[in-house]
Amino acid sequence: MLTLFFVEDLPTAVGSRYEFDSDDAHHAIKVLRIAAGEIFNLSDGKGAWSKVSVDNVNKKSMTVRVLATGFEEALSQQFTIIQAIPKGDRIKESIELSTEGGADRIVMWKAARSIGRADEKIGKLQQTAREASKQSRRFRIPEVSGVATTEGVVDEIAKADLALVFHESALQRISQVVTPSALPASAKVAIIVGPEGGLTDEEVESFAAAGAKVVLMGRPILRSAHAGLAALAAVNTALSVW
Repeated sequence: MLTLFFVEDLPTAVGSRYEFDSDDAHHAIKVLRIAAGEIFNLSDGKGAWSKVSVDNVNKKSMTVRVLATGFEEALSQQFTIIQAIPKGDRIKESIELSTEGGADRIVMWKAARSIGRADEKIGKLQQTAREASKQSRRFRIPEVSGVATTEGVVDEIAKADLALVFHESALQRISQVVTPSALPASAKVAIIVGPEGGLTDEEVESFAAAGAKVVLMGRPILRSAHAGLAALAAVNTALSVW
């Protein structure tokens, strides 16, 4: 699959030339050693893309020619990960993994047992989602928002066609709850991931009362930063998206 870079002023006229001179261009030249004649993709991060060929390379920029353009429609299902804030670098890891798993939105949540902070990091976390989108060749960069309160999570549940809360005490497995026939074709799915210390009883009860389904992912207890990816994989498979 072709290497991907994001640009704000995406060229879309086939045959036109474009001066690629951002930090990504410098990285492509100095680190990836992209040379004249090579082909890669540019995207605006909102679904539009252009396949380009390198005409010439300078020190910090390159001129490319547009070979083809297109638009990737969003999936009919929309996935929101509501991520209890992990500590330290695991915040970044959670964003990377959820992006690679196909999340459309990632909402950072200050759970009762959250240790980490993300109040001043949303801009940096959006940049993390952008970089993870390049790595996973996504033409759509997920939105990172927050920091949500528990009451804000309840509001997110109300907006979803299906909201899932993962908890080790749940009696139902995810495969028993998530089925294509139980959801509209354009379903909005919210996945709530608790902190390392686990959800409080009050949080579980509040989310269940708001309409969320409390489900079990499996026997192993995953790290908070990893659970979003595992949940996305399970839900996408259950809904036959994957």
